[in-house]
Amino acid sequence: MRSAPCMWMRGGTSKGGYFLADDLPADTAERDAFLLAVMGSPDPRQIDGMGGADPLTSKVAVVKTSEREGIDVDYLFLQVFVDQAIVTDAQNCGNILAGVGPFAIERGLVMPTGDETAVSIYMENTGQVAVATVETPGGFTGQHAVNYSGSARIDGVPGTHAPVPVEFRDTAGSSCGALLPTGNAVDVIEGVACTLIDNGMPCIVMAAADLGATGYETREELEAEGFAEIRRKIESIRLAAGPLMNLGDVKEKSVPKMFLVSPPKDGGAICTRSFIPHRAHATIGVLAAVTVATAALIPGSPAAKVAVIPEGQRKTLSVEHPTGEMTCVLTLGDDGQVASAALLRTARKLMDGTVFA
Repeated sequence: MRSAPCMWMRGGTSKGGYFLADDLPADTAERDAFLLAVMGSPDPRQIDGMGGADPLTSKVAVVKTSEREGIDVDYLFLQVFVDQAIVTDAQNCGNILAGVGPFAIERGLVMPTGDETAVSIYMENTGQVAVATVETPGGFTGQHAVNYSGSARIDGVPGTHAPVPVEFRDTAGSSCGALLPTGNAVDVIEGVACTLIDNGMPCIVMAAADLGATGYETREELEAEGFAEIRRKIESIRLAAGPLMNLGDVKEKSVPKMFLVSPPKDGGAICTRSFIPHRAHATIGVLAAVTVATAALIPGSPAAKVAVIPEGQRKTLSVEHPTGEMTCVLTLGDDGQVASAALLRTARKLMDGTVFA
């Protein structure tokens, strides 16, 4: 396969190629080879492809009309590694998810229903459901049905755009089988207290201080040689935790994500520094933010010990990251567990055409 129709979009703080499933090879190996060539991987600069030399800009959404009752479209997320010949479906991506609703409307998979159109999305990676609300002024159909302009602002993206609220449903244990796959709020690995948790994204949450960090380092400091020993420790913990999280050998996998948490610095609920899993993240992933916020509500966890948590059954938690914050709205059920989570994202169409391998 040498070419395919493709829409390049920014979703949240990531961007990548959005494809209709029928426009890609049905054979997985052939599909992955095509996508590696499209992105220009493996190459640290991805100079011979569309990738932006960063995991956040080397992503793919594969979308199709759903046959599931009550669901509009199915969405498969693929992470294309930058410097390795790997394409993985081991995780969701809540940022790229923000562009799925607009893309589905642009491609005619979902018809606008009014000034706003709710798009229900089945996330194939984990079997979970999200509902994205997309602005479709006037509810008319056609090439320009989706509005991308507005006053919504998210950290990590310059300017303002139309809001895309995304509600997540039944995300607990999406990849690991349970919110806490070991059944424990805290597991001690390599001498470090960790919360192994999955509320939409498999994550390991640790107090930054327990690793000799402040938790307020810049992305550049996290990737500098002076932080190398701490990075080695983090990777050692990750490899040991993989089997405990029902993920098996994670040496070649992009999950679990690794989080250092510390007390909030700018009026939020908790401060985070993350590795995804080896590169330091400039912001924080959507489902990772939901998962870390959930960890902060678990008594005795490293996150709970440093977090500032508001009262009430509906909790708005600002998760601080290196370039700003992400606000999560968590609603607790009668059992005290997180029943639903919602976040504000934005998306923008960048290019629509044909991409070549």
